[in-house]
Amino acid sequence: MAITVDLNADLGESFGPWTMGDDAAMLKIVTSANIACGGHASDPDTMVATLREAGANGVIAGAHPGYADPMAFGRRVLPMSTDQIERMVATQIGALLGAAALAGVQVRYVKAHGALSNVASDDRGVADAVARAVRAVSRDLALLAISGTELEGAGHGQNLDVHSEIFADRAYLTTGRLVPRSRDGAMIHDPDEAGRRMVRVLETGRMPTIDGGEIALAAHSICVHGDSPGAVDMARHVRRTLTDAGITIAPFMAPR
Repeated sequence: MAITVDLNADLGESFGPWTMGDDAAMLKIVTSANIACGGHASDPDTMVATLREAGANGVIAGAHPGYADPMAFGRRVLPMSTDQIERMVATQIGALLGAAALAGVQVRYVKAHGALSNVASDDRGVADAVARAVRAVSRDLALLAISGTELEGAGHGQNLDVHSEIFADRAYLTTGRLVPRSRDGAMIHDPDEAGRRMVRVLETGRMPTIDGGEIALAAHSICVHGDSPGAVDMARHVRRTLTDAGITIAPFMAPR
């Protein structure tokens, strides 16, 4: 059976003179780019530049909203009501849509970032707030959600086009959730291990876990974090390993 999968990365996370990752290199490897919207990272110049670079490389652009907490890079939970989260997500998506209008690029989907994504994975109220925000901004936007989470269900509940994501460079728990970054073994740094693991998951539908055993996960897209050390080498190696195994790399959304 032929297998096709998207490869995505979190990009556009620089701010002013401070640079995060090698976006230019990553945009020659991935097929979809989750672009920060000014919450956990980014600024108008970075958003427009990243969108233009994505368009030039034929990479599908998505909005990557998160907790508005750049000091912690959106990786800690802020005490917010679901109404506040809905407004935060909607306005961050709107910011990227404005940048996209200037860049001449379409934003096609939304993927929640960091702690917001983790909370939305288990808290249906937060997941519903994210999905409502996406639908309110545009019903044409798809939702990219971590596989097996409440956010997938919330997206379907809002009649969004929902796609499931797994991670090449993150370990999993038997609950189906990502291993917290504070725990040893949360990140997978060996490109060979990451590549072999992704081939196995796509061929079997089963993800190995850090505590033993496997879990069933669907996968339309694979994420490689753009801010990780060695991210470019990791992404390049994962892509090569997948294609060597006969797996086609293509965007999960058709280009327009």
